Amino acid sequence: MAPDPAGRFAPSPSADLHVGNLRTAVLAWLFARRTGRRFLVRVEDLDDRTFPEVATRQLADLAAMGLTWDEPPEYQTAHAARYQAAVDELASRGLVFECFCSRRDILAAPRAPHAPEGAYPGTCRDLTVAERAERAASSGRPPALRLRSSVDAYTVTDVLHGEYTGVVDDFVLRRGDGVFAYNLAVVVDDAAHAVDQVVRGDDLLPSSPRQAYLCTLLGLPTPTYAHVPLVLNAEGKRLAKRDGAVTLGEIGADRALALITDSLGYTATTVAGMLAEFDPARLPREPWVYRAG
Repeated sequence: MAPDPAGRFAPSPSADLHVGNLRTAVLAWLFARRTGRRFLVRVEDLDDRTFPEVATRQLADLAAMGLTWDEPPEYQTAHAARYQAAVDELASRGLVFECFCSRRDILAAPRAPHAPEGAYPGTCRDLTVAERAERAASSGRPPALRLRSSVDAYTVTDVLHGEYTGVVDDFVLRRGDGVFAYNLAVVVDDAAHAVDQVVRGDDLLPSSPRQAYLCTLLGLPTPTYAHVPLVLNAEGKRLAKRDGAVTLGEIGADRALALITDSLGYTATTVAGMLAEFDPARLPREPWVYRAG
């Protein structure tokens, strides 16, 4: 029997969660619980800049906030076979190619006028066998695997932002060092656990067209997206550790909850209480500016 639909929060354990991360986690939990979905936590630990001890603290902080989840947290590093199967499926249809470009190569290459900085310019897309061999020998490093996209853009519908059209280039599926890319892993993981509601910070909205397009190629359902406003510091920049007392270890769960509820305009002092007041239509559309002290 297929699992019930779910929402999720998926932190990367590269640093302790700050109050902005916790606010997004609370909103993801509220969205899921309000709509009768399961709520899951996924530790996105594929990158080598992540740490098990940080993941342990992150999970403890989420629990201290009163968040609950319906299955044991899942770690992405346990599912390389799952991601490789998706790459193999795409490759069997001619939708994967090797890329020998460095980040510097991509930034230096000419790109289409509408393409954002860093969009892949197609350098290795149509190399011949001989050209691939030459690039492999000259680069001195294993190639990344990229998706051979047949579209330049794709449109998603977001609960808070409405229709959003973003660039879809030949994005990376697996890096040259063998690490599977974020855009691939989240799509495969969400489908594996029936996650049909993705609530996350709106800095990730530009990733959604790539992920939704990949869903269609893999024959997977596209989730409902809700990209919530970020938390900024007093200078209008993304909140970070350098902004002072921002983590749960520094301000405590009660203070963090009070700040979060106030930022959302709620009177409740617990996440369970917030659930009774939660209405996506009333969510702030502007970033919340956090001021320590």
